[in-house]
Amino acid sequence: MHRFAAFRFPTFRLLALFLAFVFSGWLNSPASAEDKTLTVFAAASMKNALDDIDTAFTAKTGVKISASYAASSTLAKQIEQGAPADIFVSADTDWMDYAVKKKNINEATRVNLLGNSIVLIAPKDSKIDKVAIGPGFDLEKLAGDGKIATGDVNSVPVGKYAKAALEKLGAWQAAEPKFAMAESVRAALLLVARGEAVLGIVYSTDAKVEPGVKVVGTFPADTHPPIIYPVAATTTAKPAANEYLDYLHSSAAKAVLEKYGFTYLIKPTS
Repeated sequence: MHRFAAFRFPTFRLLALFLAFVFSGWLNSPASAEDKTLTVFAAASMKNALDDIDTAFTAKTGVKISASYAASSTLAKQIEQGAPADIFVSADTDWMDYAVKKKNINEATRVNLLGNSIVLIAPKDSKIDKVAIGPGFDLEKLAGDGKIATGDVNSVPVGKYAKAALEKLGAWQAAEPKFAMAESVRAALLLVARGEAVLGIVYSTDAKVEPGVKVVGTFPADTHPPIIYPVAATTTAKPAANEYLDYLHSSAAKAVLEKYGFTYLIKPTS
């Protein structure tokens, strides 16, 4: 009996020491389960391209991405209210500036990553075809008795760009009563695809991924402020956010984004 007890005691101590070592290593490991997931808040127009990028990033790094897509205005305010985002991709600089002002963004990580353009769309079976958008453009007449869809012109970036362009062209005042303001560019796109609006103003990248619409005109770049998509990590971002930003700066990400029609504004770092 005495010999058996003497045998078990050191064995028990060794097992306890081993478990303590393993547990301590797990607690201190940078690759814990929490660090293996990132939350990305991105403008609705980024969905298709960013879904592809996120899949490739996860395959390469093992870091899973939880993406939330909405209007940049909505996302910036959610971050302000404490939503646990690691990355913010805005469809304009105004809402990124807003997040910076609220001290929710790590400014050192901010980069103006992408450019885009806005286009006039119609349902794919519409009789409206090619439209010259320039001086004398009469959007109100073109819409007839129908509605024109775009994002909310007071907050959603695509709506703000649309209003600026129409004001520059002298077409806003007459057309304004016919606008159906949507909560995001993708919501506006859907209204046109379903035929609930006879025309819409969206990004060219959105029109490209929706088979239910066709582009009938492109707004000249000098009719609105430059369309710029800044990206940055939040002040509460996990360490893996830097790895994600590095991937967005890579040639692999550039190829995907350009495939979807975005203009890549920086030189790839890898």
